[in-house]
Amino acid sequence: MNVQIQSVKFDAGQRLLEFIEKKLAKLDRVAGDATGIDVVLKLEKDDEHGNKIAVITLRMPGGDIRVEEQARTFEEAIDKSMDVLKRQIEKRKER
Repeated sequence: MNVQIQSVKFDAGQRLLEFIEKKLAKLDRVAGDATGIDVVLKLEKDDEHGNKIAVITLRMPGGDIRVEEQARTFEEAIDKSMDVLKRQIEKRKER
């Protein structure tokens, strides 16, 4: 699956990029028909809820699934996004 990772206004470290790719590789089992994944990492000024935002768009036939999560670390935001993505994929399969 084609994974595109973009970091806005900062440079993501190699460890973070590897973490994201490793996590997203697990989606192959659940969403085998997906054509690609876009990940956008952003820093926000609001530090109360965490200032790291991860936006994941899973491109699939029949429509994309987009998830946006905010947390104190990018790893935490990616983990939250993965949980939501898996639920959304399961819902779509039930239809």
